[in-house]
Amino acid sequence: MHSWSEKWLLKLNIFKCKVLSITRGMLQNNIYGLNIVGGRCNLERVEKMKDLGVTVYEKLKFYDHIHEKVNKAYSMLRIIKRNFRYMDKASFLCLYKFLVRSIVEYNSSVWNPSYIGQIEELEKVERRATKLLRECRNLSYSERLKYLKLHALRFRRCRGDIIETFKLLTQRYDNRNGLPLLQISLNDRTRGNDMKLIKSHVRYDMRRHFFTCRIVNLWNSLPATVVHASSVNNFKNKLDAYWSNQEMMYNYQAKISETGSKSVIT
Repeated sequence: MHSWSEKWLLKLNIFKCKVLSITRGMLQNNIYGLNIVGGRCNLERVEKMKDLGVTVYEKLKFYDHIHEKVNKAYSMLRIIKRNFRYMDKASFLCLYKFLVRSIVEYNSSVWNPSYIGQIEELEKVERRATKLLRECRNLSYSERLKYLKLHALRFRRCRGDIIETFKLLTQRYDNRNGLPLLQISLNDRTRGNDMKLIKSHVRYDMRRHFFTCRIVNLWNSLPATVVHASSVNNFKNKLDAYWSNQEMMYNYQAKISETGSKSVIT
């Protein structure tokens, strides 16, 4: 790393460089350092680190990241409640989508939770936000979502995962280095679309809920008319039309049906 920085004339700030080891086993207490003028400086070892707005923990649990975003969203809700005594439906949707929902959805494909406690912690943000409207306070959570034409946050994370999958498979990103590897099955005897992905065998839940594993069944269940969309916006429209009857849209405790019809509550 030091040689690379010297070659490309990129000076590294020693005090901003940390060591984060991601492993399931015992940590190896190796000492890493960088050469500086007058000697060598050892780098600090940390348990978590924020990179591009996402707090990464050594066990990849994302507890701290989700808790931080939830608290930030609650703070924004309090600001909205304090400064807007009365809101109509249109003004609430504008404020909520741009100031609150964007906080708890940023980079969700990286930290999308699988634990019920984390899912409910995120869903409580939207549950509390939809009660700001007077006409919604006596309605249930699902009824408030239907009235406001909002979707459950868990459903939106699933939708975001599938949109990212479409972008990856259609090479919508300029730089392919470091992107998740998705392998298309060469078996042409399967029903459905002809861009089905290979599902790898996994042993641990952490890997099972990783992006490249959790999206396989959902993507393979889509019809060819959806996956062969001409653009990202066209794919979004076709996906929304195919999933228009999903119960998970307004009930986060349900699951996505792989047939496009209503799903069964888990």
